[in-house]
Amino acid sequence: MRLSIFFSVALSLSIIVLILYFTINANTLSYLTKVSMRYEFFAFFGAAVLLNLLSWMIWGARLKILSNAIRPAAKIKWWESTKIVIANLFLAGITPSVAGGEPVRIYLLNRDGLKMGEATAAVLGERLIDAIFILTIIPFAFFIFKDKVNVALISYGLTIGIIVFVFAIFLFAFAIKYPQKIKAFLVFISKKLSRFSKKKDRGAAFIDWIGCEFDNFHKSMVFYLTGGRKEFFLAAGLTVLMWAVGFMIPSMLLLALGLPPFWVESFAAQALLLIIIMLPTTPGSSGVAELGMAGLYGVLLGASNQYLLGVLVLLFRLITYDMNMICGAVFQFRIFKSITSFSLDTINKKDG
Repeated sequence: MRLSIFFSVALSLSIIVLILYFTINANTLSYLTKVSMRYEFFAFFGAAVLLNLLSWMIWGARLKILSNAIRPAAKIKWWESTKIVIANLFLAGITPSVAGGEPVRIYLLNRDGLKMGEATAAVLGERLIDAIFILTIIPFAFFIFKDKVNVALISYGLTIGIIVFVFAIFLFAFAIKYPQKIKAFLVFISKKLSRFSKKKDRGAAFIDWIGCEFDNFHKSMVFYLTGGRKEFFLAAGLTVLMWAVGFMIPSMLLLALGLPPFWVESFAAQALLLIIIMLPTTPGSSGVAELGMAGLYGVLLGASNQYLLGVLVLLFRLITYDMNMICGAVFQFRIFKSITSFSLDTINKKDG
């Protein structure tokens, strides 16, 4: 894990330094000296930070709704689900496709009262809603950028990303339509892996557990599409709000730098950037996110403002990556420290 942390942070900083090297000039420092002394700079930068915090809170509300819809008896509070969201940001920031956050959220939801299959359904339900939202806004993003950038330059990455999202939705649909086939496949894989286990009884118990939790997962996903449609659509509404809030961050930073906010164009750019970030490339999409940001916003800023492009990328990643990593690390340490203590106590009691 230490290597992954070092690699993701180092790669992010290296790409930012390169972008600064190729875009910064004498005008940059003189302009920043004037802008940074203005009240507007701190106001809009602070607004960008608050928007990032607000997106976490909305995400927490979404996770709370999806979790309590499956198991109302769990009574997960908004602040508890928000802490789970923040804690997941650290591992998400050091794994490709931000996939490392999912196991954290699933584990913590399980600790808070959901069965493992139910927690998996809640978390993957989030991914499903995100995928539908992204696929919905992609045509809008292409329409906005069709005359501003040669789409062929980024079409390969975007095409792969769209295929991945469509494939994920197909897997969800297949798992709901043919649960026994997916269950049989998972049990088959589990049996193959259990051969490497020295304790045969534990391997058999694990296989039974896999089958049971998949049944819980399937029941939960079916519930979202039947009796829990109200909560599912409410979560979808919060998803739109969450991403809309996050997409406003670059516009706030542009205003902080005394530049036009490009509201519509920036929204479209963030949609395209999101597809690129979700691709399984580097840990936390380090380097990829910075280059994508530079490519998309370099077009919006134009040649006359290129000297501020590196600064914009630096501020954007400072809020959406570094801030996430730091806060995620703090919350994850605090939560898992208590979980470790509880687990050790439980083991000691069983041993006694």
